[in-house]
Amino acid sequence: MEKHRGFPGRLPGTDFQFTIRRPNKAGPTAILRRERHADRRPADRRADEGFVRALWQQFGDEPFVRGNLDAGRLSWLLGREVITLDDPFDPEDYNALLQLDVDVARRSFPEAFDDGGWA
Repeated sequence: MEKHRGFPGRLPGTDFQFTIRRPNKAGPTAILRRERHADRRPADRRADEGFVRALWQQFGDEPFVRGNLDAGRLSWLLGREVITLDDPFDPEDYNALLQLDVDVARRSFPEAFDDGGWA
């Protein structure tokens, strides 16, 4: 499992996890598209925005491997802001190639692309 050095482990000041420390002994947790509803809590929306900001700062529009990125957090963005590049896509592969869909991410989380950095 590739560890993305320099990627924040969590949303600053919260317990919203962005990375995992070690591989799951039972195997990788599957990344599955989760529906975001309009009534999601503001804290959850901030976590999504923070994760998109971290992806943008770390990878830009370049492909990246899943590695130690948190499956739960990726699942909230999969198929929208984060797209799969592998065909077929294996949702339980730490080496799965992903990419930030910058156009979609900018529409969904415009503040994530501000130069202000972490709040």
